[in-house]
Amino acid sequence: MLSPLAIDTFLLDYHLGHVILLGFIVSLLGAVPLKSQKVFASIFAGFGLIFMVAPFTTMPQVYVLAGIPLVLVGALLWTMSGR
Repeated sequence: MLSPLAIDTFLLDYHLGHVILLGFIVSLLGAVPLKSQKVFASIFAGFGLIFMVAPFTTMPQVYVLAGIPLVLVGALLWTMSGR
């Protein structure tokens, strides 16, 4: 069994930006079998909004600023999806 100290020292290296980025990657991997461009667009736009509204004191500004291009890419993918 892991001690709480070992878990704490492992988790201290990560912040909210890492957690949201991991969720973004897992969501993209989960949407691959669907092969729907609108699903990918909604994932990009949704996580872009999550990055933009996340408290910037809990992660570097790079992650907050990464939300803007994600929203734009999501909007472009949704527009180009066709159906």
